[in-house]
Amino acid sequence: MSPIGQHPDESVAWRIDTNSFELADHVEWDAHSHDDRHELLWGTRGALTAETDDGYFAIPGSLGLWIPAGVTHRVVAAAGTVFRCTFIDADIDAVAARTTAVAIPEVVRALLDRLEAFPYLSASPRLHAEELALSLLEPVEVSTIDLPLPLDMRTRLVAEALLSDPADARSIEDWGRHVGASARNLSRLFVAETGLSFSTWRTRARMRRAIEWLAADHTVAHVSRRSGYATPSAFVQAFRRELGRTPGEFASVRSEATKKSA
Repeated sequence: MSPIGQHPDESVAWRIDTNSFELADHVEWDAHSHDDRHELLWGTRGALTAETDDGYFAIPGSLGLWIPAGVTHRVVAAAGTVFRCTFIDADIDAVAARTTAVAIPEVVRALLDRLEAFPYLSASPRLHAEELALSLLEPVEVSTIDLPLPLDMRTRLVAEALLSDPADARSIEDWGRHVGASARNLSRLFVAETGLSFSTWRTRARMRRAIEWLAADHTVAHVSRRSGYATPSAFVQAFRRELGRTPGEFASVRSEATKKSA
């Protein structure tokens, strides 16, 4: 396997390479994989999300996301998002076998920044820096949610509209009239294509966006309104039913991860 990078004057290969992104516009990377590289997304400001078979992840600035080599992933970044993408040679043991959030201590951030700023370090210090950075990455449990997208044109239109505006409270009958299908047929299509009823799918869509907004440090009251709930308490109850913890507990996990990263 070819190395990720190589010193121009010596046969010294390095195994970690970091790219920085500052996005003026909304950007989506279609589903893809890297068979020869693990991927670490980190250093986020703004709204960065990733979807793999292991779930849907909103990536806060306090954490990183480890994507093992060979795992198909789709990444979406809102306008104004800033983040780093570090590629790690697949020959290096994975931090985790599945897509997972990781705490990134300040020393790791400093090491990765230095490796990016000074790519032509001599072999010995570079190897030591790479090994130390990877050894200090720590998997962290975060909330994820599985939300299959339907393929039929009519159900897809409804799904995309609800993801765009989860507070849209139109009934299945209203949506049927909007897309030219009976409520009964639309309901059947949702179950057939996603394995979920329309109401369950909409609830999960609301939770998916809620995770993203909570990860961006919006208040529970703000997120509950944007997610379509009349009161914060109704939102908290729905969040706990779907994710097994309250929005406050979700924030607490992120806060503890931030302390570990300090």
